[in-house]
Order: sequence, then structure tokens, then C-alpha cells
Amino acid sequence: MIEDASRQVATWVQADFGIELTTMDEVTHGADQHARLWRAGTADGSRYAVKVSGGGTPAGLVVAAHLAEQKVPGIPAPLRTHDGRLCGDREGRRLSVVPWVSHRRALDGPMTGAHWRAYGELLAAVHAVPVTDELARRLPAGGATYPTIVAATRAMAERLRDPDPADPAGPLLTELAAVWAAAAQRVSTLVEGVERRSGARPGPVVVCHGDPHLGNLLLGPGGQVWLIDWDDAVLAPPECDLMFVIGGVLAFAPITAEQQAAALAGYGRADVDRARLAWFLAVRALDDLTDWTRQALDTEASAADRIRAAEIVRGLVSPVGLVTLADAALRGLDPRG
Repeated sequence: MIEDASRQVATWVQADFGIELTTMDEVTHGADQHARLWRAGTADGSRYAVKVSGGGTPAGLVVAAHLAEQKVPGIPAPLRTHDGRLCGDREGRRLSVVPWVSHRRALDGPMTGAHWRAYGELLAAVHAVPVTDELARRLPAGGATYPTIVAATRAMAERLRDPDPADPAGPLLTELAAVWAAAAQRVSTLVEGVERRSGARPGPVVVCHGDPHLGNLLLGPGGQVWLIDWDDAVLAPPECDLMFVIGGVLAFAPITAEQQAAALAGYGRADVDRARLAWFLAVRALDDLTDWTRQALDTEASAADRIRAAEIVRGLVSPVGLVTLADAALRGLDPRG
């Protein structure tokens, strides 16, 4: 059955892609505030991931289509509309349809050694694809927005330094102000390190997923994996992706030494530059910390979403969190951090 809220999207899918959907179940575990995703099915049993996106650009679909055409394993190819486009344009948003390959997220496990090795093999295959002129035109440089991220971090730190009791964000503002105060030295190290070491960013530029954490990795039988959600694809040194393998990024899903070894065995030769790795870790840490704090303080959001965002902020500054990992990576480069 299709609920009324999804019926309009099903109508769009039929009009743009010629697919008559009989079921649509919304998937709600994603972190993208600007997108909605459904697991949809047809009468003949075919299943699709139907997505309506309001942010970003169609570049992610272009990358996924190109990688699939290049026979990179583990990349579901987006379907094309009647007139050959990779997405429909509906009310200023992108409507895309991709075959539904699995419901098993690596984040939910269990992820075997074979899956970890296949994960590394997939990243290596992506990084080995030549950068075409079209990809060079469409994809941004990884980390290029760091000045905006640093500015947002400073603005948030200023807001939380002396919280206004009358601020509509309420008790969460006071709580997160204390969290940021406890992490102030680490945040300062990251800001200074990102600005001072921005020159470490140049390197061998390849196609990078940009966000290949385990929530974007799907599992199949026999070690099969698929990498989905290419909205954050960039051109960057491999460290932009490899930071998700070397130590991990998610505080609630740290990667063990054994898992890292399996992934790197699949990846093959990886001449990881520690300075670039630390720089990308720091940029990601600041972006996550500031954006999740913003979401926690968003009075337009639901109470449940705000509480979840605050929990993620606490995880980011925990002993295994990304802020802590990035701080240690920068400090390990030289005595000044």
C-alpha cells in the first residue's frame, strides 16, 4: 500500500521513469535534512530506492552513473528518465530512482572480514577511475569549503561561550555550552590546524565518495558490498575517503585494528600522507561538531531530532569521538599540533 503522503512521489516516478509503484515505505535513518528516501516496490517484485533531494547538486548521480558504466563493483546505477536524464525535476527538487540492492547497512552489521576487504577493494576501484573532463567540471574540491566551516565553528563557539538564558533553544543550549567549554582546547587546536595546514590538502586528486562511512555501505551475501549516496562526491586526495577506514569517523562505530587491516588489504598499496589525513579529519570534525550542534539548537526541529543531535555532539567529543581523534592526529604531526 502507498500512504497519501507518498502517493504524489509515486505519481512522479511513473510520469518521469515509467515505473508503476505499488508499495512505498519511507526510510528514516538517514542524516540528510534535505532529502526523503523510500523503499519502493512494483507488482512484479522489483524494488527501488526512490529519493527526493532538496540540497546539493545532481553531481552525485553523475558520478554514480559514470562509475557504474566503468564497471566499478558495488555501485548501483541510477535509472534514467524517459528523456535520458538522471533525475526528474519536481517542485525544485531532484527525484531519483536507483535499484534497491540491500536493506542491510554495514552500520547495523554483522560485517565480516570479507565485507571489510570488499569495502577496501571498492574504494580502490573508485579511486582508480580516471577523472574525466565532465567530472572535473562538476565535482568540487574536497575540503574547499573549510573557510566557511571554520567561520561557522567560531560563530557557534561565540554563541555558546556566554549563553543567553532567554535563548529559545532552552536547556540544550546550556548543556551544549558546557560540552563545548570542556572541548574548547581541542576545538581550538582543530581550527588552528585546519587554517595553518590548508597547504597539506594538495595531492594526487581522485574521485572520492566524500562520506563513505558505514551508514552508506550496504551488505550482501558472500562479502558483497554496495556504496550508496554519492551526494558528497568530490575530487580530492585518497585520504579524504581513507580517513573513514584508518581509525574510523563515527564515535559509536569505531574501527578495530583487525577491521582496518582487512580493508587496507583489499585497498592495496596506500601511501597515506599523515598530514593530509589529519587535515581532512580536522575539517570533518569541525563540520560535524558545528552542524550537529546547530541541529540540536534548532527550535523548528522536533524534540526527538534535537535530542538525537545533542547525543551525536557528545559522541564527537568523547574519548573515541572524531574531535578527539582529529586533535590527536594533528598533535602527532609536530609539537605545535
